[in-house]
Amino acid sequence: MDVAAPPIGQARWPVVRRMARDPGVIGGMILLVVIVGAVLAAPLVTGFDPYRSSILLRLKPMLYRGHLLGTDELGRDMLARLLYGGRITLLVGFAPVLVASAIGGTLGLIAGYFGGGVNMAIMRVMDVFYAFPSVLLAVALSGALGGGVQNAVVALALVFIAPICRVAESATTEVRHLDFVAAARASGAGHGAILRVHVIGHMIGPVVVYASGLCSLSIVLAAGLSFLGLGVRPPEPDWGLMLSALRQAVYVAPVNAALPGVAIFLTSLAFNLVSDGLRDAMAVRS
Repeated sequence: MDVAAPPIGQARWPVVRRMARDPGVIGGMILLVVIVGAVLAAPLVTGFDPYRSSILLRLKPMLYRGHLLGTDELGRDMLARLLYGGRITLLVGFAPVLVASAIGGTLGLIAGYFGGGVNMAIMRVMDVFYAFPSVLLAVALSGALGGGVQNAVVALALVFIAPICRVAESATTEVRHLDFVAAARASGAGHGAILRVHVIGHMIGPVVVYASGLCSLSIVLAAGLSFLGLGVRPPEPDWGLMLSALRQAVYVAPVNAALPGVAIFLTSLAFNLVSDGLRDAMAVRS
């Protein structure tokens, strides 16, 4: 009976090759690189101050006196607001998923490996959070914590911990019953060594796939919180906040009002394309 652990490092290259042959992944990666690059290079792309307003420049169309994408309801440059706002939106999109992956992945690893009463205690607590719809839970937590970037990150991280924990627990439970883990335990290896060498490397794949899909949801939820006044506070540039402020101008300047929504859509689409390609490449099925 072969009880050797599968070579994790060697298994990564076929995944990379399959992703490289997927046109959806290529398109999503190119779109992400363009968005992230433009956001990080905002001072080089536009010379306008995203906070400088002018009542005389309200809701001007594209290409008006150097304003490539026009101006918003307070006369601020739309391109500058979108680029600098993208920094906040991407931060609130990435950070909660990273925090939730670290906490939820650790809890799921412990619950899946030890099982029994430990599994029962952890997963029943997760079920309490998992019982609420993500949108409703995010709104409730943001309302309780108050507005601001930090509170939005905390609220979204709490929303994502439970589903990530469930994925990690399921993957760990499956790996725990494999032959090479039983052989390592029989040879006298401790829990720490088994988890580090044999378990984590094989359960992290499903967690990464699931977390990559949550980045898209996190961006949409963060924009939704800002749209409702529960996320980023004015005058900070944020796509959800911009969408809320411009909704009254949709009949006067529909293109200007739609630009933040287009930015949210394209960023979410890019993350979804990469996540779907990663899931298919790793042959992970829900």
